[in-house]
Amino acid sequence: MKRKKRFYLDPPQILVLGFALIILIGAILLTLPVSTVDGKGLHFLNALFTATSATCVTGLVVVDTGTTFTLFGQLVILSLIQVGGLGFMTFATLFALLLGKRISLKERILLQESLNNISMEGIVRLAKRILIFTFVIELTGAVLLTIRFSFDFPIGKAIYYGVFHSISNFNNAGFDLMGEFHSLTSYVDDPIVTLTVCALIVLGGIGFIVMNELYEYRFSKKLSLHTKIVLVTTIFFVALGTVGIFFLELTNDKTIKPLTLSGKILGSLFQSVTARTAGANTLSIGDLRHASLFLIIVLMFIGASPGSTGGGIKTTTFTTLMGAVWSQIRGKEDVIFYRQRIGYETIYKALTVTLSGLFLVMVVTLVLTITETGKDFLMIMFEATSAFATVGLSMGLTPELSSIGKGIIIFTMFAGRVGPLTIAYAVTIRRNPDAFRYPKGKIMIG
Repeated sequence: MKRKKRFYLDPPQILVLGFALIILIGAILLTLPVSTVDGKGLHFLNALFTATSATCVTGLVVVDTGTTFTLFGQLVILSLIQVGGLGFMTFATLFALLLGKRISLKERILLQESLNNISMEGIVRLAKRILIFTFVIELTGAVLLTIRFSFDFPIGKAIYYGVFHSISNFNNAGFDLMGEFHSLTSYVDDPIVTLTVCALIVLGGIGFIVMNELYEYRFSKKLSLHTKIVLVTTIFFVALGTVGIFFLELTNDKTIKPLTLSGKILGSLFQSVTARTAGANTLSIGDLRHASLFLIIVLMFIGASPGSTGGGIKTTTFTTLMGAVWSQIRGKEDVIFYRQRIGYETIYKALTVTLSGLFLVMVVTLVLTITETGKDFLMIMFEATSAFATVGLSMGLTPELSSIGKGIIIFTMFAGRVGPLTIAYAVTIRRNPDAFRYPKGKIMIG
């Protein structure tokens, strides 16, 4: 008698379907009359776009969040941001632990895949700490922002704004409630808002594995190679972006020229940090010079770090590739960082991630130039990169997208958050190692 074949889903398939289900639920909730101020609910395509942007912690919006949605609608968006930022498997683990349920091996594998962790050892303990880190950081950010907002709004509104913007920015989402697509431009030279939001974005973007290692450093007195690379690369790109934007925009009357020296530095710093996949802005993106916009595109594409709330190809991916290039130039066979050799499988994966991301951005840019006729090419490329890297910055194209354009950006945001490789693994048949190797061939390169 033949046994029935059990239906089985790989971890990548579960992650893809899980994110898709959360987005669909969010979209349906946003179409309800109770979600919008006009009492009509959002059109399904716009609701799907908003739910995808929130769950994928992107921040691109086709309608203004602060003026379109009721408190219910805004809380739906905030919930999607929190679940999307931390990953639904982290929340599933939390509920299982609260119910006293034992975490199975399959669930641990899913959690490892969701957090992009190298090892499964201590993965449940890491999930617990992630929730604690998130609560403490978001609460601290909410308190600081509430104190500042209390000078501009009634205390109830200030508290709500503080909580919303703290959660949104720690999860690198970039949604705001300031109205009329203004984001945080009115606080461009405000040190409390700027530095608090920058800290939230950076902490959310370095990754929970790094955060956990920094927490344990007082006991272990050592940092892994991964953490060292993430910290050095993050500091380098924040500094590069700040200096670059400062000098490129120094004489721009529409951005930082009218500001004081401290305002110029704060504005440049914020725009450099937020380009690392956050999405909020204190400078008008559409008024930036082309050189600044191109610099931001590069920063967006590289993005945050693995296991974080941010997107992009990730800092470690870029550093690995640069290390491979430098080793090739020097005639060295191995890629070495801090006296440790990087395996070839890691280099191949970094190359695959980078090329698949670059290919996706190129295709999306090409298609959008066809569907969004009459729009500036740089504006379209900026939008495509922002969607892939789940950044949320826009030169103003998002609200003007056609229905086809919205659909394309929805897919791009989803692919950017879940990962092109994860989607590829999810839709292909199970991968088995080759039973044999072909003879080596030679081709000329360069």
